[in-house]
Amino acid sequence: MSISPGSALSLVLDFVYPRSCVVCHRAVVERGRHLCWECWCDVSLIGFPFCSWCGDPAAGQIDSHYVCSWCHRLPPQYDRARSAARYEGPLQHCVKAFKYGKSTHLAHELGVLLEACVDVHYGGEIIDAVTYVPLHSRRRRDRTFNQSRLLATHVARARKLELSDAGLYRTRPTPSQALLNAPARRKNVEDAFAVKPTGWVNGRSLLLIDDIMTTGATVDAVARALKEAGAHRVWVATVGRGV
Repeated sequence: MSISPGSALSLVLDFVYPRSCVVCHRAVVERGRHLCWECWCDVSLIGFPFCSWCGDPAAGQIDSHYVCSWCHRLPPQYDRARSAARYEGPLQHCVKAFKYGKSTHLAHELGVLLEACVDVHYGGEIIDAVTYVPLHSRRRRDRTFNQSRLLATHVARARKLELSDAGLYRTRPTPSQALLNAPARRKNVEDAFAVKPTGWVNGRSLLLIDDIMTTGATVDAVARALKEAGAHRVWVATVGRGV
């Protein structure tokens, strides 16, 4: 049995630098993984029931499709949003390490989770291209990478779709959404996104990728910009959904 140069290098690196779980720090024996199976099993995947529009999971027994009160009051600009898992426990730890700890090697495992979400919820949809929530150039320089672009790249490659790069941008820097309430989040990102006038969105159905969706204010603002530029459909997919 032959071993490719890439696999051989991976085996050597695993021997010299044994991998440990990013959450519990136990040894990870599966090659290429950075989250142990025990922690993976603690990731809370989102299943029905959830809002048919924004994908927000609901507690209790609901036997039919429904639209949540938030979407009734303020209908989103996107056509549908879905998230892979609740933003809590091991997933929250992983995303924070990925996003703020520069652990970009986690993009693959988070991307696999996101890819599965896309397959389940958008497998029957026509998607012309994949795009992502952009960072302002100032924050992009500080962070050195855009976590949403890494995830979008994984999904685009896995599904053999076009990645629409650099056609969408932030018009101004915005404070972090993390400590803001829902109305303040919407105000914070109002008119914060624009589309370059190249016609790349005209009549197209786009898959918009982000890492986390909370109130949905950010993806809603991006979807508005895409729709105003001529997009036909904007589907949203995120790794996590949380508060």
